[in-house]
Amino acid sequence: MLDEADHRILRALRQDGRITNAALAEAVGLSQSACLRRLRLLERSGVIRGYTAIIEEPQQRDTVTVIVQITLDRQTEEHLSRFETAVRRLPEVRECFLMTGMSDYLLRVEARDAADYERIHKEQLSRLPGVARIQSSFAIRRVIGSRA
Repeated sequence: MLDEADHRILRALRQDGRITNAALAEAVGLSQSACLRRLRLLERSGVIRGYTAIIEEPQQRDTVTVIVQITLDRQTEEHLSRFETAVRRLPEVRECFLMTGMSDYLLRVEARDAADYERIHKEQLSRLPGVARIQSSFAIRRVIGSRA
């Protein structure tokens, strides 16, 4: 169970994953040894699964983002698994979420332009196993990106 000190550590790491232990300890009001001990416990318990760099690739500035809702014809474990295995192979699909509600999956797709997305839609998305319906929305601009 996480306490308030753990939550302060996590908030600070979300802002700066490269913060030194000394700066982290000061920011969360703990001694350096107590902070490091808690940090290692959070890592070992899987609360902190890893550290990453958020990189904006130059070509992403010149792409369109398409949010795609996918509905499958059946929602059995076998159908879900087949769809997920196939969608993982598509490099243009940057994120995929299994959803509740009207659609089964929500995808974030990056394409060069509308014509490129049309190709992705026709040649890839519509051929994924079990797809019954595809609804696509083009993002106008990013308001909030990957948060710290």
